[in-house]
Amino acid sequence: MGRTVIEKIFAAHTEDEVVPGKVIWLDLDARSARDFAGANVVKRFREAYPGERVADPGKTFFTFDCNAPANTIAYAQNQRICRLFAREQGIKVYDVDSGIGSHVLMEEGIAVPGATVVGTDSHLNILGAVGAFGQGMGDVDIAFAFRYGRTWFEVPPTMHIVLTGRCEFPATAKDLTLFLVGKLGSRGALGKAVEIEGEAVEVLDMAGRITLCSMATEMGAISAFLPPSDALWEFVEGATGRRDFPYPTADPDAEYIQELGLDVSGLKPMIAAPPRPDNVYVVSELEGERVDTVFVGSCTNGRYEDIRLVAEILKGRRVAPGVVLKVAPATRRVWGQLLKEGWLEVLYDAGAVITHAACAGCAQGQIGMTGEGEVQLSTGNRNFPGKQGKGPTYLCSPATAAASALLGRITSPERL
Repeated sequence: MGRTVIEKIFAAHTEDEVVPGKVIWLDLDARSARDFAGANVVKRFREAYPGERVADPGKTFFTFDCNAPANTIAYAQNQRICRLFAREQGIKVYDVDSGIGSHVLMEEGIAVPGATVVGTDSHLNILGAVGAFGQGMGDVDIAFAFRYGRTWFEVPPTMHIVLTGRCEFPATAKDLTLFLVGKLGSRGALGKAVEIEGEAVEVLDMAGRITLCSMATEMGAISAFLPPSDALWEFVEGATGRRDFPYPTADPDAEYIQELGLDVSGLKPMIAAPPRPDNVYVVSELEGERVDTVFVGSCTNGRYEDIRLVAEILKGRRVAPGVVLKVAPATRRVWGQLLKEGWLEVLYDAGAVITHAACAGCAQGQIGMTGEGEVQLSTGNRNFPGKQGKGPTYLCSPATAAASALLGRITSPERL
């Protein structure tokens, strides 16, 4: 019997039989902890393994992105605890100047095709964008992974989605992603790996691949995997200097728990209304609502291509009076490219507030929260009440965010 993508990755990292529903011991290529929960990982490690060393310091990392630089004493203390532990153990820290940890792992060539990576990030399954297995876990599990370099995992069944048709601008990768989240709902892929293929996926640039895989969590999925592409290999070669990684693809006779076909021809810009990411509409259905704040960034839409698109739309224009546009690049590398090519100046001239690379609008305390009744558009992945403040948050693409910031109300980029 053939294997799915996740079954192939697992089979290469265990001596156990890889069958859906079976619990296996999984060897890990990398393990990480963020400033969020990182201090608890250190605490659990010291309690459970006093005086012992991590399994392999070269495969163990801290990434600071939730509150970077720390603007609360609690976060400053958490980061201090992690830094001291890292010095003691010889662990690499991607500190507050680095950016979103999952993106850094890809940019630095740590998460590569076929790799297994765990961390304290609930969206670490974003690593499916490079054909890697990424999984967020709790502090006890990550402490165990630090110590032994492996973890137990139940092999999930796989869902197969085939998309027909091709998305045309102003529909973007984020609109495709919201469309899928709306179709599947928050539990439609619960406990499953998802393989997504079709022309609409094959033509995605790397930023688009990241956007799509970043919201596997909002579909309830363990991971989302996409076919390899030229954009993927260009990115991997830039990160590692190599293209010779065996990219995991499903066998023709792989068995799926569910198969789904969807036509995305003529897809329109989409938006997720409060209070859930799967509460999805066509943007034109909600046009006209006043917007107070717009956030562009996050692990979902903080890449160079995302922010450049916003700058291209805003060039020579200014955001509407009374609207605050906040922009946060995903990584220092992205920030630097935008700076050197002049796109940050374009955003500045348009009236945007630009901050350093971090999770920013998706993490409480970074770049500002919303007050009660303050309507926000966000290119992030979650809009649960309280996630980014007391105000209602809508999820949308960078193009929709830019158009709405210009007019001061929810607006489809088709209107510009």
